[in-house]
Amino acid sequence: MVGSVEFVKALRRLWRHQLFRRLVAVRIAVQATDGMVQVGMAAYLLLDPRFQTTGADIVAVMAIMFLPFSVVGPFVSGVLDRWNRRQAVIVTDVIRIGLSLGMAALVVVGTGTALTLGLFYLAALLTMSLNRFALAGMSAALAHTVDEDEYLLASSVMPTVGPAGVVIGGGAAFAIRTLVGPWQGTQAADALIFVVCAAGFALTVVLALRIPRGALGPDAARQLAARRTSVRAEVVGVVTGLADAVRHTVHRRPAALGLLTIALQRIGYGMVMVAAILVYRNTFYDVADVDAATAAFGLWAGATAVGFVLSGAVTPFFVARIGLRRWIVTVLVAAGVLQVVPGSIITQPTLVVAGFLLGVAAQSLKIGVDTLVQAHVDEAYKGRVFVVYDMIFNTTQVGAAVLAAALLPASGVSVPVYVGIGVWILAVAVLFARSSARIGPALFEKGTEDLLGTPATDPAPDVARR
Repeated sequence: MVGSVEFVKALRRLWRHQLFRRLVAVRIAVQATDGMVQVGMAAYLLLDPRFQTTGADIVAVMAIMFLPFSVVGPFVSGVLDRWNRRQAVIVTDVIRIGLSLGMAALVVVGTGTALTLGLFYLAALLTMSLNRFALAGMSAALAHTVDEDEYLLASSVMPTVGPAGVVIGGGAAFAIRTLVGPWQGTQAADALIFVVCAAGFALTVVLALRIPRGALGPDAARQLAARRTSVRAEVVGVVTGLADAVRHTVHRRPAALGLLTIALQRIGYGMVMVAAILVYRNTFYDVADVDAATAAFGLWAGATAVGFVLSGAVTPFFVARIGLRRWIVTVLVAAGVLQVVPGSIITQPTLVVAGFLLGVAAQSLKIGVDTLVQAHVDEAYKGRVFVVYDMIFNTTQVGAAVLAAALLPASGVSVPVYVGIGVWILAVAVLFARSSARIGPALFEKGTEDLLGTPATDPAPDVARR
């Protein structure tokens, strides 16, 4: 849990490396363009003024946005040890230039037939899948851009820098939709978003070309070793490695409980997100008044994003005073209560307030679970466990969308469902509180000693309680 001052200091130290600066530029450009693609895709598929958005539409969009990593992500590392990583980023984004222009053309032509709509979904799915490949390549390349004693520092900085690009790109896409839509029509605005996406991917190619061809790895010895291993053996190795990581985590009970907790909580949070889209699209505004619905939903999403950002400041403050375990229980209880009041009061002001507060709670929980995984998982398993973590995080989001589509009406308004979500999250709070008490409360403070001013907890009791 690094504060803003520490983040600035870390970034200033790393900035002296030219390769690091250039890789950061590529990553920001890539993720900004990815943010534009995500918003453009969601806007086109969910905000068509001719049709009412349904829960099934949202499920399809979330599947495209969240499932590629779960399917593609675990298997890309072996490929990235075989190929030049700079070239992998360049080739990936050259392909995405063509896919973005293809989506723009399909928007102009219209996706009124099953064929054209299927082509649009396929292009979007390929674009998001290639996104995971490009990001994995840049993550693998990070160690080549800094000194050996700065690996951890760089790994803590990059996850903050990248999402900033997503916010910039997503905001730009929302701006195009809001400004161009009323003037030229939503179809022209959506097509323009994808044309700008193509330009963004072209910019990433130009920025990547500034990096020397072999500077990002893999090392020659590693590349040779990877090529001596068959692709089939690598796939089997990935599956075996993930299974080993799951078994390892089961015996690190604070980390295992943290992953279970966030999986259950994301079901509730994902349902809230689907409900918000349906309410803003189909209840607050007429189906044809898509521009007003887009702007209003953007306010809700922006408030939630501000809550995410604020969580980074409030979490260290409260953990230092009440401890990580109690803070996780607190944010879960708060999320459950807030989902009932104001979250089940269907007005725009109350939903914006609820979105902001739920954003703080949800991201605070994620920071806490990240800390539990970092503190209790052995270094040899940590990378694979975080892959499993991301798979859980993304698949539960899609599962929540499926559940919401089954339970919510097209209007998105169902007070019993909203109250039920609140009760669900409160039940998760009780589960975490009771389970963590049985495991041993002190174990949940490991990794926070710098905030609490206490000595590090010996890891032995964690393993001994298997």
